[in-house]
Amino acid sequence: MLHRTLTICTLLLGGSASAATPEMTIERIFASPDLSGPTLRQAELSPAGDRVTFVRGRDEDRDLMDLWEYHIGDGETRRLVAADEVVEDEGELSAEEQARRERARIAALRGIVEYRWSGDGRFLIFPLGGDVYVLDMSAEEREVRQVTASEDFDTDPKISPNGVHVAFVRNRNLMIARIEDGEETALTEDGDELVSNGMAEFIAQEEMGRSTGYWWSPDSRHIAFLRVDESPVELTLRYEIEAGSIRIIEQRYPFTGTPNITYRLGVVNIDDGSTRWIDLGDNEDIYIPRVDWLPDGERLSFQRQSRDQKTLELILVDLDSEVQQVLLTETTETWINLHDDLHFLKNLPAFIWSSERDGYNHLYLYSTEGELLRQLTAGPWDVDALKGVDEEMGMVYFTAAEVSPLEKHLYRQSLITHSPENVTRITRRSGWHNVRMDASARVFVNNYSSTEQPPQLSLHSAEGERMAWLIENRIGADHPYAAFRAGHRPTEFGQLVGPDEQILHYRIIRPSGFEQGKRYPVFFHVYGGPTHRLATNSWSRRALIDQYMARKGYLVFTLDNRGIVRQGRAFQDAAYLQLGRIEMIDQMIGMDWLKTQDFVDPERIGIFGWSYGGYLALMAAAQYPGEFAAAVSVAPVTDWALYDTHYTERYLGTPQDQPEAYRQGNVLTYADQIRDPLLLIHPMADDNVLFTHSTLLMQALQEQRIPFDLMTYPGEKHAIAGTNQRVHVYEMISRFLDGHLGMAVEER
Repeated sequence: MLHRTLTICTLLLGGSASAATPEMTIERIFASPDLSGPTLRQAELSPAGDRVTFVRGRDEDRDLMDLWEYHIGDGETRRLVAADEVVEDEGELSAEEQARRERARIAALRGIVEYRWSGDGRFLIFPLGGDVYVLDMSAEEREVRQVTASEDFDTDPKISPNGVHVAFVRNRNLMIARIEDGEETALTEDGDELVSNGMAEFIAQEEMGRSTGYWWSPDSRHIAFLRVDESPVELTLRYEIEAGSIRIIEQRYPFTGTPNITYRLGVVNIDDGSTRWIDLGDNEDIYIPRVDWLPDGERLSFQRQSRDQKTLELILVDLDSEVQQVLLTETTETWINLHDDLHFLKNLPAFIWSSERDGYNHLYLYSTEGELLRQLTAGPWDVDALKGVDEEMGMVYFTAAEVSPLEKHLYRQSLITHSPENVTRITRRSGWHNVRMDASARVFVNNYSSTEQPPQLSLHSAEGERMAWLIENRIGADHPYAAFRAGHRPTEFGQLVGPDEQILHYRIIRPSGFEQGKRYPVFFHVYGGPTHRLATNSWSRRALIDQYMARKGYLVFTLDNRGIVRQGRAFQDAAYLQLGRIEMIDQMIGMDWLKTQDFVDPERIGIFGWSYGGYLALMAAAQYPGEFAAAVSVAPVTDWALYDTHYTERYLGTPQDQPEAYRQGNVLTYADQIRDPLLLIHPMADDNVLFTHSTLLMQALQEQRIPFDLMTYPGEKHAIAGTNQRVHVYEMISRFLDGHLGMAVEER
């Protein structure tokens, strides 16, 4: 264990910005080098704990990712693999890989966008240009070796725990190849347009947080995999409108209330290729959100979620006897949130599980017979995620909102605690700590940021002592943001009280040159969807857009409404069967508060949102006409009947069972009330929130002869990831709001 502090890639030099602060532009926000500093992703500790690897964008091209390491022993940071030295031209991605990257929100990235360690720490594996490559970390002369070479596209590669084989998916079939000589074996052969093996289905990727469809056993003898049959899902036509053509795509999109895919869970023997099928029960209309092996490699667990998402069962299967046991069952009157907090202990017949049963998400210890041994954490706050377990020391590590929903911190607790409410906080700096621990939970990598500090990457002992900076990223003289630092506007946080006495957290950024006695226009930035908060003490590119608007003279305001995670179940459950209504009640509390402030011009408040935020921006304009001076909606849902099963039914049930909830949550129900200036924006190849959502609204507004502005983006998906298109969309938003809100500050 190191006990010294190292500085590696310190963007130090605490110099001040020049006296003349340059103008921040949207073009500069999206240009290279990244204003936030080095673009880092997927920081991982090696299995041996001797190095940290990560992918990093280049200074001259932040979207081109290379593979890097920080070596703990010598304190050096070095590039391991330059993507374009392995494959000069990646070519066009397969349709499935494009969709997978869109689901993972990495559609704009190129090069090495993902990688994995082998269990023994010898190999690093990554896909590039449709083939699979490995880097042998044990060789003196490290060379990248190509494992697969096919005209088809290989995805989701994983090395067996013993380091002998790599598994991957090709043409919707599960394959393995021997690393030593590349010899390939097909483990399934029935993959086609309707059937896939080992692939995460659309719903799993988009809504369930599962990006894979297969799992190596710990002894490397078997692979568990899901066989997905899409034939029950209705075939629909989706139109991807490019600049000079229209692609008509046949897609089996699971619209809410319609049939879903069906599963089979198989376990294939690597030696002889035989597959045994696990009994999933009589009801085929289910979800299989998670599959996990037990450490002995002889037992397998899977989670079975009911179609209405009110029941979740954890089931244990003994592969030899095929005997199944339901270890626990979670039930609720609303919906169950999925998680990745299942951890089977190696040295004890027990496992860790998280549950919201007491009103907040907390950790519990169970025996492998399904007996609750003890609650590990407790209190009026939510655990975010289990991060590591040190069985030798008897400690469990997790991140949580114990300080505040505005912040994320790392904590520890004893596995034998009798005081679950007494937890030890490890991270101390106010802000947002995204943590990854090593397998033994002795060290962790901390990706930290706050509203004042762009992301920093550091290595720490389990006690919290910083062992090394990987990327210190201080805003010194050489930092890309240095020229803009002097004009950076501080973020203020506050609380309002909702109708049911719940606390509503908000954040405000006051405009440049703020003066008492003057009133300012408001950039009301909304998201409001159940899975994500905006009012957090963290740094993001979205926050740079807010900084840009504040520099222009806007007061920036964001409020997190009921229905959102990290404030307990009662706060979330208020949104059940109430989408589009409960959020707006809370957002209007924020609006009413703004109008009472003597620094706000109540006649110049404009609302903006993207995706779910776009939906609420439309609801604001439609349900509360005259309240907002202008509204901007990007890629919005308008009719929940056009969205997918797992997400929509979680909050609204099915259209057949809850028609009134769907009617009241439909923007089109209120569209004829829209009177204020509206800018509607939608990418024309969106495969998440289909372009149809906006065309229906266009028609409804046209039939009522209601004027609105429109901007569409040919060929773009939900995130509008094209380099110039990203700049264009925000410049369009800025011009629209400037035109309708004006930037002159009036005297009171």
